[in-house]
Amino acid sequence: MKTNKFLQPILAGCAFFAIALLAFKPIDKVQDPTKPFGGLALYTVRDNMTKDARATLEKVAQAGYVNVESAGYNNGKFYNLSPADFKALLTEMKLTPISAHQGSVNFDNVDQQIADLKAVGFKYFVIPVPPMGLFSYDAVNKKMGMKGGAKNLADILNKLGEKCKAAGLQLLYHNHDFEFSKDDDGNVVLDYLLEHCDPSVVNFQMDLYWVTKAGQDPVAYFKRYPGRFKIWHVKDMDDQGRFAPVGNGHIDFKRILANKKLAGMQYYYVEQDACFNETPLEAIVISHKGLASIGFK
Repeated sequence: MKTNKFLQPILAGCAFFAIALLAFKPIDKVQDPTKPFGGLALYTVRDNMTKDARATLEKVAQAGYVNVESAGYNNGKFYNLSPADFKALLTEMKLTPISAHQGSVNFDNVDQQIADLKAVGFKYFVIPVPPMGLFSYDAVNKKMGMKGGAKNLADILNKLGEKCKAAGLQLLYHNHDFEFSKDDDGNVVLDYLLEHCDPSVVNFQMDLYWVTKAGQDPVAYFKRYPGRFKIWHVKDMDDQGRFAPVGNGHIDFKRILANKKLAGMQYYYVEQDACFNETPLEAIVISHKGLASIGFK
């Protein structure tokens, strides 16, 4: 049977459309949560790390993380492991050491701490709170603070930063909410640090939860001080203002993530200081899936 010459173009078009439908694959806009990506601040699982570092790191890897930040250094050891043993364990678990919180640093031990970080393979030396006795905590009101003033802290950070740079490490300062208050001289602490710390030796780790808790906007800080926030702590906030797994709160991470280049962000970590509706090991799994839904990768 001959096909009507007027129908031939129509039939050919239908055939092409059918083939195109078979070949079409929808774009996957959500990162595959089973593919390893992102980082975890081990402070989240600090109790588990103290009890059994090997088992804990295995679960961190199984949850899908590839980078880690330590927060368990004491007397030359990381979670009771020598730098060499800690490095070997991370290598075995296919986890990459990126940064370390070194709250016990002072001018007498900084050289040893730098050497230990380099032995593990860390890139960033992070000051988690004002060091050398400057940090304060009101246990009754559960309120953090500091003494000594912003200028004193900036001077300390610049000196430590110079030592880190000379050794091939980068120094970062990690914020909480109290740094957005004014010191006795009327300086907003974080603003003073950003303006008076030498960016060639001192930069910052922005904790997105604590910035939000202080009533501030992370993106506004990116615009005022572009390129200064090399690492982020990504943690969510529930309706009661408490810590929550990423994606289970109300912080607008998509808006913040859209400005990562402006911020200068190189790495990010999930962190959850306390868990209320799940265990820390459960929380890190929920947060990793949350990262994927937001667009982190």
